[in-house]
Amino acid sequence: MPYRDGVALQPKSLDTSRGIVTAALDKADLKAFKPGATIAVAGIGASLYAAQAATAQMRLQGLRAMAFPGTELYDPRIDVADVYVALSASGRSVEPAKAMEARPNAVTFGIAKAADTPLAKVVKTMIGTGSGADSGPNTTSYVGSLQALGLLADRIGTPSGADWTALPGKVEEVLALVVEPVRRAADLLTGRTSIDCVGAGLAFGTAGYAALLIREAVRAPAQNWDTLNFLHGPMEPNDGGTSVLLFGDGREVPLARDLAGFGIPTVLVTSRTDLKDAANLVVITVPALGTGLPDAILQALPAQLLTADMSEAVGLPVCEFRYRQTDTKLAVPAAA
Repeated sequence: MPYRDGVALQPKSLDTSRGIVTAALDKADLKAFKPGATIAVAGIGASLYAAQAATAQMRLQGLRAMAFPGTELYDPRIDVADVYVALSASGRSVEPAKAMEARPNAVTFGIAKAADTPLAKVVKTMIGTGSGADSGPNTTSYVGSLQALGLLADRIGTPSGADWTALPGKVEEVLALVVEPVRRAADLLTGRTSIDCVGAGLAFGTAGYAALLIREAVRAPAQNWDTLNFLHGPMEPNDGGTSVLLFGDGREVPLARDLAGFGIPTVLVTSRTDLKDAANLVVITVPALGTGLPDAILQALPAQLLTADMSEAVGLPVCEFRYRQTDTKLAVPAAA
């Protein structure tokens, strides 16, 4: 579906998906996620960034969880976890599926937007999110994956306190709230030679997702960085022709001010309400719920809308891959 339609559909998608995932978790055998168990979540592309955000939150909920590109688990001799979770929006990504296939004796789970995808053939337990129709780049499937992992984490770890039933309404509110600051941000960033996307913890995953959106839909060079790592050299190429997109309320705030002061076009997505735009700086305020992955979902929304505005500004209203490869997706069996 068109990208903006996918963005707008997310409140309804999250509401529907919550019930489907909850029912699937009710039926699933989760005993392997016992206290002290190590969990490896494998993904690729947007699913890898969802895995990074989700495992950062899982660790805050007392779980031993790590995110891996599926390719890092190709060798079956690599034994890093008690439970492996393959995350693939389409259920067709080769890399997480191959990582699970290499471990036929391990406890394996799969999470995809539908339970009857090819991924189901290589995992012991499959959870379909029911997130429904998706756009290119991914919208509903990305937030649906985050919600599914959040619901799982609340079952097996210390409860986050998230009110998942309220999340769709909050998403709808934020989508309306950020339209104008996102427009200003798009005006500031469009046409820059590169965009560094910066965040820490859960927001490191969001930064990765934002960079991928920009690369796919705007066809602009973009890269994600951990906030403090960014200070150790990666920020050096920036000048008035480049730009930085930051997510966070901590070290990101003085960094955003410094970058703008250096003449570098900068956008800060934050929950702080005491910050204002300045020369070379646009601030996008997103209310914080304080419950982990719902906040990661809300902070992804400005990145989605920013990508839409920028792609349209450069004459790319529809995301069409120019260099699509033929070995990244599993084949769907023909209907009998």
